Amino acid sequence: MYGALVALRRWLYRRGWLRSEHPGRPVIVVGNVIAGGAGKTPVVIALVKHLQARGLRPGVISRGYGRSTHDCRAVQPDSPASEVGDEPALIARSVAGGGTVPVFVAPRRITAARALLAAQPDTDVIVCDDGLQHLALQRDLEICIFNDQGIGNGFLLPAGPLREPWPRPVDMVLHAGSAPPRGTTALAFALQRSLAPYAVQSDGHHVPLAQLQGQPLHAVAAVARPAEFFAMLRTQRLTLEHTEALPDHYDFYSWQRISEQRLRLVCTEKDAVKLWTHHPDALAVPLATQLDPRFFVALDDWLNQINPSPGGKKPPLSSAPA
Repeated sequence: MYGALVALRRWLYRRGWLRSEHPGRPVIVVGNVIAGGAGKTPVVIALVKHLQARGLRPGVISRGYGRSTHDCRAVQPDSPASEVGDEPALIARSVAGGGTVPVFVAPRRITAARALLAAQPDTDVIVCDDGLQHLALQRDLEICIFNDQGIGNGFLLPAGPLREPWPRPVDMVLHAGSAPPRGTTALAFALQRSLAPYAVQSDGHHVPLAQLQGQPLHAVAAVARPAEFFAMLRTQRLTLEHTEALPDHYDFYSWQRISEQRLRLVCTEKDAVKLWTHHPDALAVPLATQLDPRFFVALDDWLNQINPSPGGKKPPLSSAPA
C-alpha cells in the first residue's frame, strides 16, 4: 500500500496534475531514501563550504523539521532551534564564519527558495537540506546519502527502512558502507564519519577530548542512531558512566538531568543548539565527515557545465525525476 501511494504521487507530478516548480537557480538536493539519519547535514555543510571556496554564493533551504513554528523565515546563527529546527540552526552556525550564507525554512521548499532569493538575489546555487521526496521542488542535481546499513532489508516502510523503492534515479550517491547500495547506476563515492578530536563549549572554546579521558561522563544523544555516537565516544577512550538515548529531534525543554552534577555532560552538535539554552555547561562533540575527493571533482565538473550565475538562465534538469 505504501509503495502504491509513492508511485501514484510520483505519477501525478509527472503528469503535471500536482504542481512542481523551479526557483530559477541551480538546485542541489541532499537527501536519502531511508528513514532516520543518514548524515545529510554534515554533507550540506561541507557542500556549502566547497561552493564558497569556488567563489560562489550558495543559499540553503530546509523544512525545519521539529520546530514549533510553521511559517517561512530566515535562520540566523543565533536563531533558537525550537523556532527554525535543529539542523537548519546547526547549518547556519557552521557556515557563518565563511561569509553570508542565507538559510531559510518553510513547509514548502519552493516558498523558502523564493524568500531566500528575495533576500539575497545574488545567490548562485540553492542547496536543499533533505527533500529527495519533496517533488514540488524541481531540482538539477540529486545527492543521495546512505549510512553503513545501506538499504537494510530492502523493504518499504513500515516493513523496512525505505521511504521509496530502490534503486531510483539519482545523480550521485555518498555511502558510509564499504560499497554503494546494489542497483545504483549513479556516480558513487565513499564517505567516512569520525568524531572531531575536541569538544565545543557553549562559548565556542574547544576542549581536547584527551583532557576528558579518565573523567566520568554523561552522554546524551537525540539523534537517529544514538548508540553509534556513544560507541564513537568510547573509541576515543572516554568513560561514559551514563548514556541517555532520546528520540530524534527531541526539543530538550522538558529534559531533566538525571545524573549527578559531577558528571560532565557531552552531546552531539545537533543537540547542543537546543541543550545549551538550559545547560550551557554541556560539551558538544562535532562529527567530522570526510568525503572522497573525487566527489568534489565530479561536483566541480557539473558546476563548470552549468556555470551558475545570479539571474542567469536556468540549467537543464538532470535525469533525476522532478
